[in-house]
Amino acid sequence: MSPVVHGGPDATGVAPHDFSTNGNAVGSCPAAVSALRNADAAHYPDPHYTALRGRLAAFHGVAADRIVVAASASEFIHRISAAVAQGGRGQVWLPAHSYGDYERAAQAWGLRVLRAPQPHADAVLRWCCEPSSPLGQLQADLPLHATSTSGTCVLDLAYEPLRLEGRPSLDAAQLGRVWQLWTPNKAMGLTGIRAAYAIAPENVDGLFTARIEGLAPSWPLGTHGVTLLETWTGEEAQRWLAQSLQTLRDWKASQRAMCESLGWQCLPGDANFFCARTDRPYPDVAAALRASGIKLRDCASFGLPGHVRMGVLPPASQQALKQAWTSAA
Repeated sequence: MSPVVHGGPDATGVAPHDFSTNGNAVGSCPAAVSALRNADAAHYPDPHYTALRGRLAAFHGVAADRIVVAASASEFIHRISAAVAQGGRGQVWLPAHSYGDYERAAQAWGLRVLRAPQPHADAVLRWCCEPSSPLGQLQADLPLHATSTSGTCVLDLAYEPLRLEGRPSLDAAQLGRVWQLWTPNKAMGLTGIRAAYAIAPENVDGLFTARIEGLAPSWPLGTHGVTLLETWTGEEAQRWLAQSLQTLRDWKASQRAMCESLGWQCLPGDANFFCARTDRPYPDVAAALRASGIKLRDCASFGLPGHVRMGVLPPASQQALKQAWTSAA
């Protein structure tokens, strides 16, 4: 089994300048914070999530029966992998660089992993992500996956709400041919609230969807997860998000310039994060940086040794990184 590697808090807590996670660094959405404070956690939510499904469906312009509620993106990744495995052993196709839970879920359910550039024609489950992780780029072969009739294709859209540049590869019709996985907690600046949902393809096999629903625990979402997703669909939250994206664009430009001043090679990307090849190995200075309150995401586990992934943070954090990196030389 592949080791679990994540960004974010570690055994010593939250780093004051945490570049290793990709939540919205502008802060937590005020509308969501207010709604969470007023949430009724004394009672169970509706076990069928009727109102929530309807609200999410209206937000995306799809039928409510296409909405699958999930405890988190990772929970859905494991659940749909289990559903595929129940249909018989097979192969799971992954992009060349991708979120580790795709592979972990496949391994847990006895599915063989194929990784690009290997062909995907025989895969029973194919994972796509755009903007991609960890690069934040377009996935060049995504339209081919959307038109393929072999296996099940899931498009992870965790970073689409935090897209700062470029356009998605798929139009509405193409999106209707794949599973869409949405996790708004990053965009809302509330990654501690675990909540997600998927949108089934238009012509999905009803038995397969029923299998996925049947694998869910009772109440996969608690009251606070429901509240986050409900707030996410509202005008106030979407207006705040749009405003925060402009701030992130400005911060990203200054952060890339700062990294380049250190001699780093920054890779292109469309999201609120990017990868860079550092002028010396990050693992050699990681402990010293962490002692200074700074954490980066080593990309070796993504298959990109020598690189770090950096969430865009405010200018004060950027300057703290520059000073700490220079001092660690």
